[in-house]
Amino acid sequence: MPVTPATVRRALALTVAVALVAIPAAATALEPVGPLGPDQQRQESDPTLVSLPSERTYDEIPDDRYAMAGGCYTLRAPDGAWVAKDGTAYTAADDEADAEPFHFQATELGRYLLFDSEEKFVSRAGGITADDEPSVDAEWTVEQSGDGFVFTEGLAVGGDGSGAFALRLAEGCAHWDEVEVNVEGPVFGGTTPIQEVRGYLDDHIHHMAFGFLGGGIHCGRPWHPYGVKYALADCPDAETALPEAVLNGGVSSEPGGWPTFAGWPAHADLIHEGTYYKWVERAWRGGQRLWVNLLVENTVLCSIYPGPNKTCTDMDSIRTQAAQAREFQDYVDAQWGGPGQGWYRIVGTPSEARAVINQGKLAVVLGTETSNLFGCSMILDSAAPQCTEEAIVEGLDELHALGVRQMVPTHKFDNAFAGAKGDEGFNGIATNLGNFLQNGTFFDMETCQEGQTADHTQLNPDSIPEEQLSAGLGSLLGAVSSASPLPVALPAYGPGPHCNQKHLTDLGRFMLDQMVARNIIYDVDHMNAFSRSEALDELERLGYSGVISSHSWSDPTAYPRIYALGGMVNPYAGHSEGFASEWQGHQASVDGRFYYGVGYGADTNGLGPQGGPRNPTDDPVVYPFTGPGGVQIDQQVSGQRTYDVNTDGVAHYGLYPDWIQDLQMVAGRDINTDLLRGPEAYLLMWERANGITNDACRQPELRRQVDEFATIAAGTGADDVLAGFGQPHLRRDDTYQYCALNGDAAATVTVTFDGVQTTGVTSDATGDAPTDPDGAQTVATNELGSGGGVLGDAEDGLPGAGGPGLDTLIAGLLALAFGGAMLTATGRLRADRGGPTP
Repeated sequence: MPVTPATVRRALALTVAVALVAIPAAATALEPVGPLGPDQQRQESDPTLVSLPSERTYDEIPDDRYAMAGGCYTLRAPDGAWVAKDGTAYTAADDEADAEPFHFQATELGRYLLFDSEEKFVSRAGGITADDEPSVDAEWTVEQSGDGFVFTEGLAVGGDGSGAFALRLAEGCAHWDEVEVNVEGPVFGGTTPIQEVRGYLDDHIHHMAFGFLGGGIHCGRPWHPYGVKYALADCPDAETALPEAVLNGGVSSEPGGWPTFAGWPAHADLIHEGTYYKWVERAWRGGQRLWVNLLVENTVLCSIYPGPNKTCTDMDSIRTQAAQAREFQDYVDAQWGGPGQGWYRIVGTPSEARAVINQGKLAVVLGTETSNLFGCSMILDSAAPQCTEEAIVEGLDELHALGVRQMVPTHKFDNAFAGAKGDEGFNGIATNLGNFLQNGTFFDMETCQEGQTADHTQLNPDSIPEEQLSAGLGSLLGAVSSASPLPVALPAYGPGPHCNQKHLTDLGRFMLDQMVARNIIYDVDHMNAFSRSEALDELERLGYSGVISSHSWSDPTAYPRIYALGGMVNPYAGHSEGFASEWQGHQASVDGRFYYGVGYGADTNGLGPQGGPRNPTDDPVVYPFTGPGGVQIDQQVSGQRTYDVNTDGVAHYGLYPDWIQDLQMVAGRDINTDLLRGPEAYLLMWERANGITNDACRQPELRRQVDEFATIAAGTGADDVLAGFGQPHLRRDDTYQYCALNGDAAATVTVTFDGVQTTGVTSDATGDAPTDPDGAQTVATNELGSGGGVLGDAEDGLPGAGGPGLDTLIAGLLALAFGGAMLTATGRLRADRGGPTP
């Protein structure tokens, strides 16, 4: 809606408040500091952040065909008459006072629903009439013509519909129903496209998973051209009853979705949409600045489940979801005034991401997480015939062209690249069955030898407490042995702990080398311990920093090695106390040679439960609270439902700002400081994956001589400076500042830019280094907001390993494919979901 004077006053008040709490950046001499631990790095100065507009404004006459989106306008026909309404028809009126105001609701770029004051849609079905519901006949494509706008489908009111209409800003439009954001105040950004960034990082989310498994398992979608009523409509019980019973532990007795949201979304709900675009917008307004959107599929489950979109090969689904991500970007652009205007930007390089974040927007990296990429399954312990080096090269080239920059090469099942970690408990049996369906073999789990790092311990079939559960699951695949309570003849493993005996294959090494050649970030989560260790051997041999553990599916022996490569270790989000405990536990493994920050892997829409409520009594999150940049974050309202993180947990993605506030109640300000440095840490890792050398202040042996910097010519691009001289220690405003050498003496070099082009290079050969820019002010991004708190005891220790993923789903979908008898016989299929304890 148009910005009102009251809105402007609130924004100005917040801006003043931010200025009052801003603190000057410390004037610190730039000198070699060597490795610094997390505590020391938290004392480093912050970049200058500025307040940026976060609400749209509307001109009396739209500037272009995109500018009217979300606005209220009257229409003047080519013959000078105003478009008015008479009952269910639209007519011409001479008096502007009789003109009908229309809300222009963008369905895509330059295309609109015209929503009148009586909540009807202008339709061309059977003449120009008012319809109760939106439809293709009610969508209008707008093209600019001089100072007016043509409705290309022919808005035949006051003429034949072929001429240009004049639009005038109006009042009196009907309210367009939508989820609320409930965040007040301007967003924060940087002063230049090249400076250090701040915000929050989620490195593991499945934003486009609504088409996962053929599109039949998921209810809801991140957006719909006709709005929230269609995107978050409840689904018929016939479509969702069995998946809901299997994954959510029972069928909800209350309908969910718009407008009540009584039954869903919920933190433990695994089949309903959690990333509706207004919820994501709230997270962005609350500080989210970097996402890794993983495109996901599982060929085995998709082939079993009777979904409507049978694009079951991994690559088909990846292509579809990559295209949908760009459609979503266009949709957000359409709401925000045109191409490039929206807050959701897909990026392909670290410099693109840095520029987007410094514009105050959300940078989105595309990634993949699949088990059978390029058809590279194992057939009786041999690579599938279609899995060749040529296929890998061709496939990676296509993925890179689609924008993929991060990959999980091995997911739930063993494949031609490596072994899988497996799952524990009943989930492990289900996953093992899936491994059999994909590869023709079960996991080769043996009792670990002394000193070996364990994978997930498997539950033997005869150890299942409920014999009916064992028999029911076995009967789905037919009797193999009448003597076995699980007739599919699962192997009887020895005592735990268990180690999957698979290793990184030759094709796995080739795949890794080819990913490195394309600067793709290698996610070691989900691999078995032998394969992960061998992959890290290869990455260490190559000196490759682009390695990550994105959501707690690695192992403690791998974490120090990842950090030592300059990679990142980011825990599964889950319960706030569990996340805080894991974050604290990683501190000792951090390699101080590299910039430190942390993100989280939410795994939203990835069949992983979100963090449950802490139900605090002494230190709850108090609304409204202050978020990064001084924004005021109140309780989120969706339709008739008002959410509270204290009692609802992370019911949907829009509650991640609330979850971060809850983290601070548990662990204090340090955890927020580390999280706000997460996007910068990721971008620096990504730069190093692209061949940029590390900061020479943190690694003094990398320092260059001052006279070498003199070769930087005016007009040299910022990326070229990085390629030639590595990562600067400080990226402040329009400068890079490097630790250097003048002979044997310490020196500092400052490279100055105009935009992204070099304008000058200066040095201080005396050793008196430049400092941070005089008078620099930083938005108080480390403000705790409402409340304090100290680190409490984690509930049930560390969070679980990234949610149940596909494991429990396998059992449920097998049940659906071969009959519902299993559900009836056992009464429960949700045993041991494998996620963080709510």
